Amino acid sequence: MTTLQLVNQIKQKKSFLCIGLDVDLTKIPQHLLELEDPIFEFNKAIIDNTHDLCVSYKPNIAFYEAYGLKGWQSLKKTINYLNEKHPEIFTIADAKRGDIGNTSTMYAKAFLEDLNFDSITVAPYMGKDSVEPFLAFENKFAILLALTSNEGAFDFQTKKSPETSEVEELYKTVIKTSKTWKNSQNLMYVVGATKAEYFTEIRKIVPNSFLLVPGVGVQGGSLQEVCKYGMNESIGLLINSSRAIIYASNGKDFAEMARNEALKIQQQMEIILNTD
Repeated sequence: MTTLQLVNQIKQKKSFLCIGLDVDLTKIPQHLLELEDPIFEFNKAIIDNTHDLCVSYKPNIAFYEAYGLKGWQSLKKTINYLNEKHPEIFTIADAKRGDIGNTSTMYAKAFLEDLNFDSITVAPYMGKDSVEPFLAFENKFAILLALTSNEGAFDFQTKKSPETSEVEELYKTVIKTSKTWKNSQNLMYVVGATKAEYFTEIRKIVPNSFLLVPGVGVQGGSLQEVCKYGMNESIGLLINSSRAIIYASNGKDFAEMARNEALKIQQQMEIILNTD
């Protein structure tokens, strides 16, 4: 998928919602556990009831790896279903990979070729040779962890580094440095919604890049604040919501209730887009 295709989908759906498919068998409706593949059946029902309200789905890979081979098979069935039924949807493998170059190449092949995701989240700690393998695929994206929404983000990401010409926070150095990497036009960035006050500074560095924004809703982030400081001319935001949508109900009405929650967010986004 190209950036233009993603932008067009946002305009058509009046939404920049990304739904996280973080499936925990202890939280899904119990009647699904009687089925052969409860993880896939849960995902399929969520997708069938929300695909017109969102532009992206983001399975967190840990929630599939935890169930071994069966979990991986459920993941493959889910991404295949999305690619076959809704090829316009932007898919994100939330894998947070990042290793030496040849290992990253294999991770990239696994998620961007075999599973055929449109993008994958990656960690920047090991530098360009660990990230550039993910950037080598045409019309695929690496979404770099830049400024995350968790409490531990303050351990390193916002610390100032004296090693730079300007004493600046580490997350700024990471984003600036990433722009020098080969095929950096294929980069997006993870920026937590709970750090809304930082969006202005981030937009000075990457004014045109898409930002994947977790942390709206359950984690306390404000959609309005994120849009105020983070939106650009092409929208440039993917707002992720996981638990608030997919676990809106643990009864047989779970898919309907998930749609209701997704619709609430989509309607807020439509108002913001119309205001702009």
